[in-house]
Amino acid sequence: MTLHKKAERKKRLLYGLISGVLLGISFPPNPLPYFLFIALVPYLFILEKRDSLAEINRFTYYTAFFFCLISLYWVGSWTTEADPFLMISGVLLVFFNPILFLIPSTLYYFTKKLLGKDIALFTLPLFWVTYEFAYTITDFRFPWLTLGNGLSYFKTYIQIADKIGVYGISILILYVNVLLYKGIKHYFETKKIPILTSLIVILLIIIPLIYGIIKISNYTDSTDKIKVGLIQPNFNPVKRFEIGTAQDQLNIYFELSERAIAQGAEIVVWPETAVPIYLLSGGYDYEVQLIHQFIDSNNVFLLTGMPDILYLDEREEIPIGAKTMSDGTFYTTHNSILLFTPHSKEVQRYQKMLLVPFGEHVPLVEYIPFLGDLIKWNVGISSWNVGKNIVNFKLDIKNKSDVDKLNKIGKDNIKINAVVCIESIYPDFIAQFIQKGADFIAIVTNDSWYSNSSGPYQHKEFATLRAIENHRYVVRCALGGISCIINPLGEVLADTKMFTRDVLVGEVGLETELTFYTENPLLIPILVSIYSVWIIGMFFIIKIKNKFAKN
Repeated sequence: MTLHKKAERKKRLLYGLISGVLLGISFPPNPLPYFLFIALVPYLFILEKRDSLAEINRFTYYTAFFFCLISLYWVGSWTTEADPFLMISGVLLVFFNPILFLIPSTLYYFTKKLLGKDIALFTLPLFWVTYEFAYTITDFRFPWLTLGNGLSYFKTYIQIADKIGVYGISILILYVNVLLYKGIKHYFETKKIPILTSLIVILLIIIPLIYGIIKISNYTDSTDKIKVGLIQPNFNPVKRFEIGTAQDQLNIYFELSERAIAQGAEIVVWPETAVPIYLLSGGYDYEVQLIHQFIDSNNVFLLTGMPDILYLDEREEIPIGAKTMSDGTFYTTHNSILLFTPHSKEVQRYQKMLLVPFGEHVPLVEYIPFLGDLIKWNVGISSWNVGKNIVNFKLDIKNKSDVDKLNKIGKDNIKINAVVCIESIYPDFIAQFIQKGADFIAIVTNDSWYSNSSGPYQHKEFATLRAIENHRYVVRCALGGISCIINPLGEVLADTKMFTRDVLVGEVGLETELTFYTENPLLIPILVSIYSVWIIGMFFIIKIKNKFAKN
C-alpha cells in the first residue's frame, strides 16, 4: 500500500469514527441532540467515493458499529448479578445491529447504478427510514436507534411529530445532513456558498421550530383530569423472592399505594411483573382476595403488570407456541397487564404483543421449537407467548361512589392505552390504541436489569415522542425507576430517581383529539418503502435484462 493509500485509509477510518461517535453521543442521556444534524456529514464524504457494494457496506458497518457501541452498550447489563445470557446477547447485539444499516447503504448502491450518484444521495434518507420501519416488523425487532428518537431532548423541534411522527423527524435529520454535505462539498470545490442549498437547510431547521413555538405557546391543558399514583417499589428483579413471599411483596405495594391514595390517587399503577407469580392461575386465590379487599376499601382502580397464564380448552383452536402440561392440557403464558375495578370481580387483561427478542421470546420458536430449549435465561422469562389483541382498559367511573368526579369529567368511562416496556418505542403500534379511543397512555416497565446505565434514560425519553405524536399524557411506572408523568408536549412534569422506593402522584389530563399522525401513522413508512421496493425491483430487472442481452 502506497503512502497515499495509507493516508486515504486513515482518513476513511477517522471520518467513519467521527460519524459513529457523533451519532452515539447525540442520544440520551447525553444532552447533545443537535449533533444529529451534522453527524453523518463525515460519513457521506467517504460514502460518495466508494464504488463497489462491498466497499460501501464495509464502511457503513464500521461507522454504525461505533454508533451502536456507544448507544447500546448497556444491553449486556454488566452487573455482578447479570444473567450470563444477557451479557452474551448484549455483545451480539452490538455486532449484529450494524448489519441492519447495510439496508439503506445497499439501496443507495442500487440507485447509484440505476440513476446516478446524485439521485442516490438525495434518496438515501428514504432508504434509511425504510430500514427503520422494516426493523419494527420482523421477529428480531429492536428499533431502538431510530434517528428521530435522538432528538427527544429538543422539545421545540419535535413538536411537529404530531404531523409526521418519529420517522418524519428522521427524514428531516437525514436531509439536513445530506444538504450540509452537498453545501460543504460545493464550497470546497468553488469557494462559493450554495445559496439554494443553504436556504433549504435553514427551512428544514426553522419551519419545525416555528411550528413548535406556536404549538407550545397555544397549548391548553385538558380540563378533564384523573389523579394517578405510580408505585415504584425498587425490588431487585433477579432476587425477587429474597424480599419475601408473594403476600409479603403485596403488603409493600399496599403500603406504598396507601401513600398515593392519601394524596388523592384515583387509579394506582404498579410496574411490570409487579409480583412474579401467575396471580390468576387459580393457585393464588388468597392473594387475589387481598387485592380486591384493598381496592374495594379504598375505592381505587389498580392497573398492574403481572405474569398471566391461560388454560386452553381442547375444543379451542390451539395457537402456535402453546405449551403442554403433564396431563395434556394446553396453556400459554404472557407478560400481561391487569386492571382491577373496585366493587367488581371482573379483571381486564392485556397480553404483551411485542416481546423483546431473545430476552422475552426466542424469534421463530413457534416454528422451530427446539430453539426455546437452547436459549433460556436463568430468571425464566424467555418463553412468553405473544399476545394477539389490541385492547384499551376501561375505567367505569360510573360505578364508583365518587359522583362529583363523574360530573367533573363529563363521561362515564375512561380508556387507557396500557403497554409493557419496549412496546412504547413502536410509534404506529401505540397509535392503534389511540385510534380506538384511549384517553391517555400508561407504560409499565422494569428497566432495573440494566443498572444506572443509558438504557433506562433512553427508554424514558423515547416515551416523550409517543406523547407528542398522539397528543396524550403518558404515565410511566417502573420497578426501580424511572417513573414519570409526561404531558402532550413531551414535557416531563414529575419523575423519580433510579433505584429508589418512591411514590409519584399527579393529575393526568384526558385527551380525545386525534392528531394527523395518529390517524395516518404508516403514511411515511409506506411511501418510502414503496420507493425502496421499486428500486430493488428495477435493479434486478435491469440486471437480468442486461445479462440476457449480453448472452
